[in-house]
Parts: sequence; structure tokens; C-alpha cells
Amino acid sequence: MKDKVLEVMKNTGKPMSAGEVEKALQADRKEIDKAFKQLKEEGKIVSPVRCKWEPAQ
Repeated sequence: MKDKVLEVMKNTGKPMSAGEVEKALQADRKEIDKAFKQLKEEGKIVSPVRCKWEPAQ
């Protein structure tokens, strides 16, 4: 799931909220939130604006 979330974010090219990722992947919100938490801990996503995330450079 983490890979799918990162791929969607990279393809979109703009910061996304968890809800936007959920709609794009048509996946369970709990799975999206879990992936977001792991990606944040690993430093793979950053938040340029409140409640929006994008892949880290």
C-alpha cells in the first residue's frame, strides 16, 4: 500500500490529502492512514501545507 500511495502522489504532481489518495486508489481509509503513518516515520513524505502531503525530495 505504501508504494501505491507514493506512486499516486508522484503521478499527481501536487500535495494530496489522505482523502484524495483514498479516492484515487479506491482503497480503505484505514489502510491509507496506516501507509501515511509509515511513510511519515520513514521520511518518504513531507507536508508543504497543512493536511496535504507529497513525496520527499
